Amino acid sequence: MDRRTLLAAAAAMPVAPALAADDARWAGIAAQYDVTRKVVQLEHGNWGMMARPVHAAYRAHVDRVNRDTSFYARREMPGEIEGVRARVAAAMGVGPGELAFTRNATEAMRALILGYSRLRPGDAVLHADLDYDAMQACMESLKGRRGVEVIKIALPLPATRQAVLDAYARAFAAHPNLRMVLLTHVSHRTGLVLPVAEIAAMARLRGIDAIVDAAHGVGQIDYKLPDLAADFLGINLHKWIGAPLGVGAIVIRGGRLADIDVDPAEAGASPADIRSRVHTGTVDYAALLAVPAALDFHEGIGAAAKQARLRALRDRWVRPARELATVEVLTPDDPGSYGAITAFRLKGRTSHEANVALARRLLDEHGIFTVHRDGLASGSCVRVTPALATTMEEVDRFVAALRKVAG
Repeated sequence: MDRRTLLAAAAAMPVAPALAADDARWAGIAAQYDVTRKVVQLEHGNWGMMARPVHAAYRAHVDRVNRDTSFYARREMPGEIEGVRARVAAAMGVGPGELAFTRNATEAMRALILGYSRLRPGDAVLHADLDYDAMQACMESLKGRRGVEVIKIALPLPATRQAVLDAYARAFAAHPNLRMVLLTHVSHRTGLVLPVAEIAAMARLRGIDAIVDAAHGVGQIDYKLPDLAADFLGINLHKWIGAPLGVGAIVIRGGRLADIDVDPAEAGASPADIRSRVHTGTVDYAALLAVPAALDFHEGIGAAAKQARLRALRDRWVRPARELATVEVLTPDDPGSYGAITAFRLKGRTSHEANVALARRLLDEHGIFTVHRDGLASGSCVRVTPALATTMEEVDRFVAALRKVAG
């Protein structure tokens, strides 16, 4: 399917944010996804499904790559991939030379954290309980790799924007040897949206660099990467942008490339090229080539409208959930602090086992698919993640089920 056809299909869909809660007007968009109806799927946080036109584009690229193999890959494909890189960079608000493709955000973040070259023995780095496990592990490894002090904080619960800002301000003040902080824009555990730009600004005043995990932010929240005011970022395109699995990117803002080491496997590459900072080996070329189709679909809906719809789906269950005496919702209602993802648990039931059992009960007894999450300092929880394929009726089914398990 060509770009003109994709744009025409997207343009025919309702996009106004004011229509976010009108399920009838969003039915056309939901119908573009072939989601399973075996269960009510409220676990869209793992990765995002491709819309039908994106899936069609991906299949066409798979056919071409499989048919022409290296005859295509060594001649025409490099230029086409460069065009995709320019398109993604423009959509993210950065320059093409500031972005390189990875297979996921984890690969990008690993390169940034382990390659951050400004650390010296005696310096300190900081991460939090809401950060992704693999990123936390990379931060912890810096003690042995770089000889630095590794500090971990627990973010406040209940979280408010000011409480989060205060938590980082206290940590920065208490550790004057801090040189780098890991920030997660949207937590995969609870969906909390950090005020990254404000935290990064506080950090910069103290000579601290922020490395930002924006895996869940891109496509779920309406913003451009420069809005986060950070120089080092890792992103996914197969979560909320809806590209095929296996596409992410590393972003290093202009003038900061020298502060990330060249990947050892890229020793022969130009150190002035961001692509020398990560070595992926052979990737799914068809997935990369299908990214423009995913961007067309995403942009056709509109980032603001998409964010509004996702929040409306979330609010539909969170508001009645807050009225249940035995339910604890872990994500705040400040519009700047949440998107689609929100976590909950039954009050006092903070163990791993209790929340695995809760998610299993929702599935086995009510046909609602969610997922438990561990790692919070306060204990485990259950994560609920609707997407554009989700209907309000499905969310209402979840509310009915929640009332029963809460009782």
